[in-house]
Amino acid sequence: MREPDSNTSDSATLALQALVWTLGDGDRATRLLGVTGLDPADLRARAGDPAVLAATLMFLESHEPDLVACAAALDVPPQALVRARERLEN
Repeated sequence: MREPDSNTSDSATLALQALVWTLGDGDRATRLLGVTGLDPADLRARAGDPAVLAATLMFLESHEPDLVACAAALDVPPQALVRARERLEN
């Protein structure tokens, strides 16, 4: 598995990939919108916003099977997603 660099740009890229993965499943996407309070238009407009990206990663963290599945799909360890969220929140 590859380990992303520790800078914010890489964290945002990884989080954006996780967002795309999350939206690839209709039920998961609906849960994300419900949890974040965003509607599809807001999400499209704010997809690059560090707060939205961090919220997406936090959403995945709250359900470990999703976190593990996303990490596997992106070929990174689950901890990389957690670290990316931490960097985006700072």
